[in-house]
Amino acid sequence: MFRLPTTATAPFCPSEVRGTVAVPTDLPFAKKLLRFLGPGLLVSVGYMDPGNWATDIQAGSQYGYQLLFVVVLSSIAAMMLQSLSMRLGIVTGEDLARHTARAYRPWAAKCMWILAELSIVACDLAEVLGSALAFKLLFDLSLPAGIALTAFDTVIVLGLQGKGFRQVEAIVLGLIATVGLCFAVQLIMAPPDWRALGSGLVPSLHVLQDKDALYLAIGILGATIMPHNLYLHSSIVQTRVVKRDDASIAEAIHLSRFDTIGSLALALLINAAILVLAAAAFHGNGHTDIADIESAWQLLTPITGGAAAAICFAVALFASGQSSTFTGTIAGQIIFEGFLGVKIPCWQRRLITRGLALVPAFIGVMVLGEHAVGRMLVLSQVVLSMQLPFAMYPLLRFTGDTNRMGHFANTPVMVVLSWLLFVAISAANVWLVMDVFGLSLSVFECHH
Repeated sequence: MFRLPTTATAPFCPSEVRGTVAVPTDLPFAKKLLRFLGPGLLVSVGYMDPGNWATDIQAGSQYGYQLLFVVVLSSIAAMMLQSLSMRLGIVTGEDLARHTARAYRPWAAKCMWILAELSIVACDLAEVLGSALAFKLLFDLSLPAGIALTAFDTVIVLGLQGKGFRQVEAIVLGLIATVGLCFAVQLIMAPPDWRALGSGLVPSLHVLQDKDALYLAIGILGATIMPHNLYLHSSIVQTRVVKRDDASIAEAIHLSRFDTIGSLALALLINAAILVLAAAAFHGNGHTDIADIESAWQLLTPITGGAAAAICFAVALFASGQSSTFTGTIAGQIIFEGFLGVKIPCWQRRLITRGLALVPAFIGVMVLGEHAVGRMLVLSQVVLSMQLPFAMYPLLRFTGDTNRMGHFANTPVMVVLSWLLFVAISAANVWLVMDVFGLSLSVFECHH
């Protein structure tokens, strides 16, 4: 028989940023809502990292506003999945990693752990490349030097020692606000075509008949939904402590849904702004071949008529990479603890993840050249796409299980919608991986 936990189980968080937020039942609704805001912000930064920039810029410059509806639909899918993750954590008092480790045989759980760790490293690779590129754009450093500088972001994580989740959430909010403000300035300097923008919001199968457009659409999907965020959200949502009766659980889910959807709506606006900026500044001026971040930056000044747009672009890129550093570290520790039951200091986890990401970043830049950043960013998104179904499958199983969730389990309608989404995302990701692999193989054959 289903039974709610009788005590509020403290989630595993990095020991340096532990902390819970008590939510008394007698608080007014507005104050309760404010106390629940925060976890969604930590999750949302994964939906606006440098990997998203690469796909959005190429889509906007090549197809204008036509693929804007893909950004919107991908974000709606993300809202659904993150809401399920949030619900699992609140109802059961345990995160997705812990549930997965117990529900599957040891070898299967270890495989899922390895895949989850790969997603963390792939995401961190995008952060390394994005931050290094920002250093190059802002200070004219070489990419290898910029990559080396990113190794020192462990110092930032050490600065979080003794801080609570509220402080971390405030820092991330500041970085997200920086990204949003920078894009607002850029869009003022390169105003969009509002009529074309409105048309781009309408789903179109016609545009997806173009193979390149379909490829970019799947790339946007793969870059938008981050697998490690499903593990992350199910844990950090437990930092809000409520009573364990049905009414309190239901209210916690309701208030957390505001946080989740609101935060991901903000991420949607920023992702849409990246694509809209590329459409307005590049596609609208005949530059339809922009396929990487550096080329976009180089063209912003002559097109907008001012250096401010290019500076804002680089600052936003740096803030995007650094905000993902915080959540990547927390997600990594949650996955490590949940699957293996092993706790390590926050700075050690950061050092391991960043070390694993630095190696392919250095090798890629040294072997392929500094102009290969765009290709490496796309590759990092392909790795994330490959791992996503392995995080989605247990999440849908657990949230649909009445023995685990009781009457908080997914409704029949949600069950159908979520599994249709799983099939669609899995099929899209398989196509993307096969297409990229085929492209890589053809390139390899050309070199030999």
